[in-house]
Amino acid sequence: MVTEITELQLTIKDWASIQPTWCPGCGDFAVLNAVKNSFVELQLQPHETVVVSGIGCSSNLPHFVAGYGLHTLHGRAIPVAEGVKLANPDLNVVVTGGDGDGLAIGIGGFLHGARRNMNLTYIVMDNAVYGLTVNQASPTSGLGRKTRSTPYGNIEPPFNPITLALAAGATFVARTSSGDKNHFAEILSEAIKHKGFAFIDDMSPCVTFNKVNTFDFFKERVYKLEETDHDPSNYQEAMLKSFEWGDKIPIGIIYQNKNVLTYEEQDPTITKFGSVVRRGAEKDIDALKNILKDFV
Repeated sequence: MVTEITELQLTIKDWASIQPTWCPGCGDFAVLNAVKNSFVELQLQPHETVVVSGIGCSSNLPHFVAGYGLHTLHGRAIPVAEGVKLANPDLNVVVTGGDGDGLAIGIGGFLHGARRNMNLTYIVMDNAVYGLTVNQASPTSGLGRKTRSTPYGNIEPPFNPITLALAAGATFVARTSSGDKNHFAEILSEAIKHKGFAFIDDMSPCVTFNKVNTFDFFKERVYKLEETDHDPSNYQEAMLKSFEWGDKIPIGIIYQNKNVLTYEEQDPTITKFGSVVRRGAEKDIDALKNILKDFV
């Protein structure tokens, strides 16, 4: 009698890795918790999941998840993640980073990843400060904000990550708060299930250097879009909602379009010949040798 081998039912402990090194109370702990909870809810397998990051406090996250991980260069997380996804489209690829990593030096990768509609999930842990290099103004720091790099107050208007993602063509755009980790886990699960580029701007307070955008600051202002009549399929409505910031801050799915083909679904090198992994190593080596002959 042959017994069918099935994948084990995973729990949160199966995704545990080394102890996180963030400051006590950092909002990134909630992100890590949400990532693990979503992975368990969706029963993603560690050998089929890759977490890619850039540089910064938040970009240490792949070390704390017991799956495949790539801790890459500053601002280069999405290009690397795209390479992983193109080589093996069957993998679940999640990208994590901060507002400094993704919206400054990494802005090009962010925008082009969104417009290509690569099937990736990108989480920005937005604390409006460069925390790893101990308190400089970031692309999302508010006007007048005093930091080590802006001792007289920040004079640069902050980026709006939600508007940028929508304008660039992301097919799933959401905002979450580390102050509500359960809600964040729910939104993250939807983002991972979404076929296309899913962007989540998570308001993740830096308890050490940002004394403005604190947990209390967000707790007093956030409200859940799913408890309103907001229609996430309406692009114009989503764009208007993206500008809402101040006394009220919306969290939840701001926009989702399920009717756009992903980059991988349109790339002929994948649709005609299959992924690099599926083709087989021997064929790839022979092809590489032929290519090299043209350049030697």
